[in-house]
Order: sequence, then structure tokens, then C-alpha cells
Amino acid sequence: MTWFGNFYRSSLGKKAVMAITGLILFGWIFLHMLGNLKLYMPAHADADGVMRPAMDIYAVGLRELGAPFAPEAALLWLTRIILLAAVVLHIHAAYALTRMASAARPVDYRNREYVKASYASRTMRWGGVIILLFIIYHLLHLTTGQAHPQFAHGEVHHNVVSGLQVWWVAAVYIIANLALGLHLYHGVWAMFGSLGVTNARVESWRRAFATAFAVVITLGNISFPIAVLTGFVR
Repeated sequence: MTWFGNFYRSSLGKKAVMAITGLILFGWIFLHMLGNLKLYMPAHADADGVMRPAMDIYAVGLRELGAPFAPEAALLWLTRIILLAAVVLHIHAAYALTRMASAARPVDYRNREYVKASYASRTMRWGGVIILLFIIYHLLHLTTGQAHPQFAHGEVHHNVVSGLQVWWVAAVYIIANLALGLHLYHGVWAMFGSLGVTNARVESWRRAFATAFAVVITLGNISFPIAVLTGFVR
């Protein structure tokens, strides 16, 4: 792994790691949002013929992914490990790049002018912190249940609805996903640049794709707490 260590020490290597891990995380975020759309589907019969909420059946399907060739939840845990590794590398690369930039400019500018920098790019650092804190809360809230007083193991639909019926919890989810949208917009756009897609002819396509991706994810995710708060989903 010496070659990787040498490569990662450079700013180019860190940007490449951020781009690749970002691609993994962006893909998971999109699939996660699609899976959560099961919240809007009506209850239907599971494999045993029992009527259950669509999200509960979906959750069982995730745990049984790869069966009978893999043990129950094995692929789910493998996915979690890959995502955890991607998150750690993504955060470390971002932190290291920030340190390298600070070291290259030890004296800060007295007057900052953000002529070309967008609002999203200027808030990437704090947006990342907000997202990280939200991920921790989200896991404690809807995965392990420590932050959910009405948590019931295996009853995903109940956990989501009862959890998001609390107005301040719903507000946390909405605010965090707005921050995620800004992060996604700048991150997706920057990812193409780090991967070498910098031709001026595709610049408008890069921005259009980054905008569309961020908007779709943001609208999809904030629709869940809004749907629960308004009683559209019970």
C-alpha cells in the first residue's frame, strides 16, 4: 500500500479520494431516498401472507439480501462497513485538504472577496459538520432507537411516523436535509472536476446535473417529515 500512501499525501490524491468516496456516498444517498419512498406505498402481504407496511417489508428484504447464498444481514453489514470507510476517508481527506490550504496561506486575508465562490462552496465545511451530527442522530433515532422513545424493533413504518410526528424532530430532519442539498450540489459538481471532467463544453451539463441531483434528493427527503406532520402519512 506504499503507492497509495504516497499518492494520498498529495493534494491530488486527497481530491481523488474525496471524489471516489463522494461517488459511493452520493449513490447510497440516492438509493436510500428511493427506498424511503416506500413510506407512501400502501400495506401489502409479505412472504407469509401477513399484511404489513411496505417499509417493514422493504427492511426485511434488505436484511435478507443475498439469501440463501449469504447469511442474513451479511451483505447489509458489508454495505455499512463500506459506507463507514467511505465516510471516514471523505472526512479525513476534506480535513487534510483544509490543513494543506491553511499551511499554504498562513496569514489569512483581511478582506475576503467571494467573486466566484458560490454560497454552497463557502458553507461546505460547516455543512459537512451538520450532516455528520445529523447522521449520528439519525442512526440513534431510527436505526438503534436510543433517541426514539417509541422505538419498536422491526416496525420501521411505525418508528418513522411516530418519530417524525414530533415537530422539532421533523424540523431537525428538514434543516439537515437542506444542508445536505447544498453539500450535494457543490460536492457533485466538484467531484466531476476531481475525476478529470473539466472540459468547458460540459461545464453547463455538470452544473445542471449537480443542481438536479441535489434538488431531487432534497425534495424527496424533506417530503417525509412534511407528509407525517401534515397527516398525509399515518
